[in-house]
Amino acid sequence: MSGDLDETIKKLYGHKGVKGIIITNNQGITVRSHFPDESAEVIQNYAAQFTTLASKAKEVIRGIDPTNQLTFIRVRSKKHEIMIAPGEDFIMITIQQPQGK
Repeated sequence: MSGDLDETIKKLYGHKGVKGIIITNNQGITVRSHFPDESAEVIQNYAAQFTTLASKAKEVIRGIDPTNQLTFIRVRSKKHEIMIAPGEDFIMITIQQPQGK
């Protein structure tokens, strides 16, 4: 399983514009990451902040419709585009340069 995860991370990181990939548990603790240009402290900050965002977004979706489930979040700022894919036990966070930059 670990090899498959590493392969998937490597493939995603190979896409144009991808700056980093972080896998966290639901408590926001980094399980695996590939973010060569950032320090461990910055990576952990991303993990904590976006895990909190995913948790709140799940609550909002369930508050609107208890039978619905959050599957993906995309956030774009001037500097980054962040894609968050929450799973049952883990959250995948991909940080990339916005298209057109």
